[in-house]
Formats: sequence, C-alpha cells, structure tokens
Amino acid sequence: MRRKPRSPLPQQDGLDAVRLRTPGSGPWATVRDHLVERLPVPAVEVDRMLAERRVAAHDGTVVDGGTPFSPGSVLWMRRELPAEIPVPFEVEVLHRDEHLVVVDKPHFLATTPRGGHVAETALVRLRRSLGLPELSPVHRLDRPTAGLVLFTAHAGARRDYQLLFQHREVRKEYEAIAPHDPELALPRVVRSKIVKERGVLQAREEPGQPNAETRVELAERRGGLARYRLLPATGRTHQLRVHLAALGLPIVGDDLYPRVRERAADDFTDPLRLLAKELRFTDPVSGLPRHFTSRRALEWPEPR
Repeated sequence: MRRKPRSPLPQQDGLDAVRLRTPGSGPWATVRDHLVERLPVPAVEVDRMLAERRVAAHDGTVVDGGTPFSPGSVLWMRRELPAEIPVPFEVEVLHRDEHLVVVDKPHFLATTPRGGHVAETALVRLRRSLGLPELSPVHRLDRPTAGLVLFTAHAGARRDYQLLFQHREVRKEYEAIAPHDPELALPRVVRSKIVKERGVLQAREEPGQPNAETRVELAERRGGLARYRLLPATGRTHQLRVHLAALGLPIVGDDLYPRVRERAADDFTDPLRLLAKELRFTDPVSGLPRHFTSRRALEWPEPR
C-alpha cells in the first residue's frame, strides 16, 4: 500500500492542502497562468491565494505570481472553502482509543471532503472537535447513508485497519427499508458485476464476472414496505442500492435508483433508508474481538 504524500503546507481548520500535478507540457509561462486557466475561480482569487502564500511546490518552496511553470511537477494548495449549507445533524462518537475512532454518521453528511462538501463532512468536523489532525477514514459511507464509520487516530495505524477491509475480514451488516414483494424468495445472495464511471451519478450492472456480492434477508414487514438485513461480502460503490433496485426493491428515499431525482441542497427530508448497522472484526493492534452497533434507527415513511 502506497503511503500518502505529505503536504509541506500545514493543515488548517481540519483541512489538508490539495495536491495538484501540472501537465507534462503547456503554453503557460508561470504557475499563476496555469492555475488561472485550470481552477474554476476568477483570476483575482488565484492572485489572492498566491499573495497569501497558500500555494507551494513539493519541496515547500512558496509559489508566487512570478514562479515559472514547471511541467509534470507537484503543487500543494490551500483551497478556498466553498459556501456550504450546514448539515443539521451531529456525528456521534461511539468509541475512541489510542488508535481507533468509531462514529455514527448521520444521513446527508459526507464522510470526506469532495466537490462542494468540505467543512460539512465527518472528517473535518471530527478533526476539529477531537483535536486529531491525523484522523483519517479507514473506509467510507456515501453521503446519503447513515451509520458506522471507522477512523484511525494517527497515520501509523491506518494501514493495519485498511487491510482488514481489503482482505474482507470485517463483517458488515446494513439495514434498509424498501418495498415488499411477497413473490420474491428470501433470503438470497445477489451477485453481479457493478461498474461505476467517474463523473456518472449512477453505477450500473454489466454482464461478466461478478465483483459484488450481497446477502439479502427479510427482517420485518409493514404493509407494502419491509426492513431488510443486508450482508455485503464486497464493497463496490452503491452496491446495496444497485442490488436492491435490481431486485425491484429500490430503497426508500433513494435519489439515484432506479432513476435520478433532483433534490435541493437544503432539503434534509426523506433520507435514504440505508443504515450501516454493525461492524465485527478482530482488532489488528490489540488482537481483541470488536463489535460496534449503530444507535440510529431507520424511520418508516408515513403511510400515503
């Protein structure tokens, strides 16, 4: 496993600097010229970043307005925080020790910074509140999904816990609320090949060697809906959402499956009824068995 490159710029407000690599060739005389063309911000914003010494070369040398463009080089940049709508739900810390932090993430909060979600993410919130600048996620949950997320408290512990997930040594249990189909025989194991392309909202199933596996069990039925227990053996992007939708059981509150649904940025109603409920594994540091359970419960939608 490759070690993550370390930024020469210090962390600020729980947020790491962004790493950029310049193209192998180009017409730009200076780094500034390249950034003006590359970044989705006005030129005046780039000039302010340079004036405030928020851009550095890989060796820590500060980049200013006259720094020559260097093809194929690494830059580090402290980003401008976007205007974000606060997510009105808290991250609950369930466990914390020298190496491991286990939290219960709410719906609508991203695990890590991405796109327009930067400060309003579990990682940045926790780094600030816990005073752990090296806090890092071992795995991720989609922004709409609630439940358990494991973080390591320092960089030295991350590899050991990540290997648990890579080697499929973590037993994961999810819950979902979706339509009930009395004709569908359960429990069953769903296997398929799932492909997720960068920049495309939905993942899709394709013919071929399966790379995703989920056991689906019926846990409870209420009228036309049911609560399902989901036991994924793999961790493909959107796997549980794709597999249930393919069974004709799209999860209640899903904005992507079976079709994309537009949602206002400040709409925190009708969450995706998907919860990362339990995690079980043998701790790679202490050797002790670990079992964590979310304290959250999925809300059944009101009858229509």
